[in-house]
Parts: sequence; structure tokens; C-alpha cells
Amino acid sequence: MPEKIRVLVVDDVAETRENVRKLLQFEADIEVVGAARSGREAVQFSEELKPDVILMDINMPDMDGITATEVIRQKNLVSQIIILSVQGDSNYMRRAMLAGARDFLTKPPMADELISAVRRAGEMAHVERAKSAQVVTNVSATVAPTSMVSGKTSGRVIMVYSPKGGTGVTTLAVNLAVTLHNEDTRTVLVDANLQFGDVAVFLNEQGKNTILDLAPRADELDLDILDSVLLKHGPSGIRVLAAPSKPEQAENVSSDQFYKLVRFLRQSFAYVVIDTSHALNDVTLAALDIADLLVLVGVQDIPAIKNMRLFLDLLNTIGVPRERVCFVMNKYDKRISITPEKVGENLRQAVASVIPLEEPVVIPSVNRGIPFMVDNKTKNISRAVFALAEAVRAQLSKARE
Repeated sequence: MPEKIRVLVVDDVAETRENVRKLLQFEADIEVVGAARSGREAVQFSEELKPDVILMDINMPDMDGITATEVIRQKNLVSQIIILSVQGDSNYMRRAMLAGARDFLTKPPMADELISAVRRAGEMAHVERAKSAQVVTNVSATVAPTSMVSGKTSGRVIMVYSPKGGTGVTTLAVNLAVTLHNEDTRTVLVDANLQFGDVAVFLNEQGKNTILDLAPRADELDLDILDSVLLKHGPSGIRVLAAPSKPEQAENVSSDQFYKLVRFLRQSFAYVVIDTSHALNDVTLAALDIADLLVLVGVQDIPAIKNMRLFLDLLNTIGVPRERVCFVMNKYDKRISITPEKVGENLRQAVASVIPLEEPVVIPSVNRGIPFMVDNKTKNISRAVFALAEAVRAQLSKARE
């Protein structure tokens, strides 16, 4: 029988404590083991009861929830803390995450939202609790080849980017990751579009762990934590680090945390493929900074070409060599007179790969959540992605020489 998730409820209002208990009492896998009336009681009860999850109110008279979270996390790295607050202010969220909270919910939470958060936190607590008894080499077999984990070989980071929205960056990132992945070159796909990332949707893996489960631990990552958070896409075998489920949660991941996460991932995988937002925010720039190769995606329209020219000029300004750029013409339509050759000449950047426009393949693939490189490998677009993967491998191999 699966181990129950032991929950401690902390709130200075008795009615609220009781309402939360009632919300959880009908879940067979969750047990409320205690209720604390203050932050100080929360600290005391966390030591005595050793709960898996602590539901922590933020506003309490003697010790606020954020301070209590800091105190508990200094002594206890197993219990996972979910902050509850009537104020959904981003500053509260940021402070809560910095204090070591695992999640942040606005009061009163929806029942499904609360139960899902408790289950995610409980799973992480069970992993943390069992960590000392686990053998790292056993875990490494599920994450990456031993040579990768040991640091003898550093994986390669591939950033897929376009300065213009709607160019098919996520479609290419997902299908490129699927193509690069095999037993010898394990691949992880990272969704760096933290506000509106769609990687999980493209893989039909919504509603599970996200980057928020790793960001607060960016300085203390290990294979146990990594393996418990990364999603595993069954049909392809790739591992996935999904974006937050809500746009406002993007602020809870700093560029420094993101950089450290990718740096750790590259020690564990042969390829780290990053799907990025077209906005040049701090996280996108962090991805650019650590990337070994930039797959720059363009299409056959003047605004997109203009934006690519501006972006390539920016790369020159900040000292990113053109050798790190793999230029891809996506959604190529022979009926449009703007050819890949003309675009390459205009941008002074050779086109490494041309991906044809095949909406009858791509649109059903996206709607079903099954990459076309999984079940439609004979199509023209699939052959083009195979060619792109080979171009990427060749360019990365050349860079190593």
C-alpha cells in the first residue's frame, strides 16, 4: 500500500484550519496529522510530527509564515512547505520561494488545486526521505549514462529561438529533442518560456512537476531530486522540465537559478534542448549564455526577417560568434518567392536546414500531444527534422575539435 502523505496545517484561524482538514479528509492517500495555530507552533510541530507537507498561512501574529518556513527549512529538508495567502502578490511569492517554500497558493484554494499541490509536495517529501537509502548509481541509470553524471563528459546545450513569435520554435524544439534522443545520447527538453510555455501540452504531459520544483534547489541539486521532478515522455523516452502552470509563477525562477539548472542538466544528459520565448528576457539571455549552439528559426515573411537581422546584429555586438548559430528556415512554402537562399544572403548567415510547411502533419500532432517524430517519421517534414538533427550534431562535433 502506498505511503500516505502526512500533512500539518498551520493557520491562526480555527475555522480555516478545519476547512482545510475537511478538504483533505476524503483523500485516501492524504492524512492530516496535526494543526498549528502559529508560526512558533509550526516549528515545534514540524520537529515532533515530521510531516511530509506543511500548509503554512503567511499572516500570523507571533511569527509569520515566511519566517517560520525559513526556520523549518534550516532544520528540516524533508518536509515540503506550501504557503497559503489571501494576497497573490508576486513579492510574497518571491519571498516564499526564497525562504524555501515549494509552492504558493492563494486563499481560499480550490479543492483540486490544493489536493494536487499536496500530492506533488508529498511525492517530493517521500523522495527526500528515502534519499539516504538510495544508491546514486541506481538513480543515474534512469537519468543518464555514468560518464555524463561523473562529469567526464559535458553534455551539449542547444537553444531553439526565434525573435518573432509564431515561427514554430516549440514544434521544432520538441521534435528535435525526440530525434536526438537514443540510448547513447539521452536528451532532456527544457521549457524556458516560463510564462506561456507549451512543451508539456505538445507532449500531453500537463499538470505535473515543473521547473518550480527545482528552481529553489538550484544550489543543492542531486540526481534524486532531478529524477523525481523531470517528466518522462513514454512514447519517445526524452525527459522534460516543464514551464510553470501559471504565468505569474515565472517570476519565481531567476536567471541565475535557470543557469544553474541547465549547468547541472548538461552533466547528466548528452543533449539539453531549450525551448525559449521570443522575448529577450533574463532567462532567455541566460540560455543564450550557456548554449553551445543556437538554432535560430526563421520563416518567409518580412517582419520575421527584419527581427532576425536585428537579433544577429545583437549577437555581433555581444560577441556571440556566428559559428554558434544554426539557421533554420521553418514552414517553407515553395509558393512564396522569398527563398531560403535569398534570406541567407540578406542575413549573411547560411541556411543549415529547411523545414517544409506541412500543416496536415503538424496541427494534428500538436492537438493530440504526440510529436510527429514519434509516429510520422516517413513524412517530408520528418525527414527534414532528421536532416536538422544531423546538422546540429555535425556543427557541435566541429565546435569540439
